[in-house]
Amino acid sequence: MSQLVVGISDLKVALPPDTLITYALGSCVGICLLDPAVHVSGLSHIMLPDSKMSPNDRNVMKFADSAIPELLRQMEMKGANRSRIKAKIAGGAQMFELAGGNNPNNTTWQIGQRNVAAVEACLRALRIPIVAKDVLLNFGRTVSFDAVTGIMTVKALNKSVKEL
Repeated sequence: MSQLVVGISDLKVALPPDTLITYALGSCVGICLLDPAVHVSGLSHIMLPDSKMSPNDRNVMKFADSAIPELLRQMEMKGANRSRIKAKIAGGAQMFELAGGNNPNNTTWQIGQRNVAAVEACLRALRIPIVAKDVLLNFGRTVSFDAVTGIMTVKALNKSVKEL
């Protein structure tokens, strides 16, 4: 069994007995996808919500709107069927308090919240249900995902470990 590390603005697909892990999800979001019938899993670590924010950036893995379809495409190449895929997501924290407080009407710097909304919208558009999530708040997370069990483990400093 090997552990495949997914970096920031990266994605990977795994087959059993491999597991996927990504570190340092602050405002970024980790998207775990699984086809439980064939145990094909994928993990994407997105950094920003929308590729239109940076049209000259060709890294499709950086943005929710382009990384999720790419992850899905790669999983289908390994035998996954879109109709069976389920999602689990984590991250999207507000890591820093802005000077003068976090104005809820100013979303410019609320990247975590915007990332979560973009991930949820993309999955909804692709008709992939989100069956578990650990998002928002104000702390970073490390996520691992097991293709055999479908368990997403979320670890955060000074927090109890969650298995979703």
